[in-house]
Amino acid sequence: MYAVIESGSKQYRVAEGDVIEVESLPVEAGKEVELERVLMVAGDGGVKVGTPTIEGAKVTATVKGHGRGKKIIVYKHKKNYHKKQGHRQNFTRLQIDKITS
Repeated sequence: MYAVIESGSKQYRVAEGDVIEVESLPVEAGKEVELERVLMVAGDGGVKVGTPTIEGAKVTATVKGHGRGKKIIVYKHKKNYHKKQGHRQNFTRLQIDKITS
């Protein structure tokens, strides 16, 4: 069984036991979080697609930790002007425990 969820305006295909990195969530490490924006669920009973979400469906996950992504360099250049900036995006690492539809 797998599901497509939305978190931080991005979509993720998840199955039980998967570990994913999503946009930073305000939850402490070790706590459980419920993701209720489930867009699709597929399993033995077939495929359910929401319009846009499935009523009553949720994905339960455990927060494994927080971190920062790889540094991205942004370089702007014009005549007599240059500027170099770096950016590291914060993320939350989740382990998917249960998918309920």
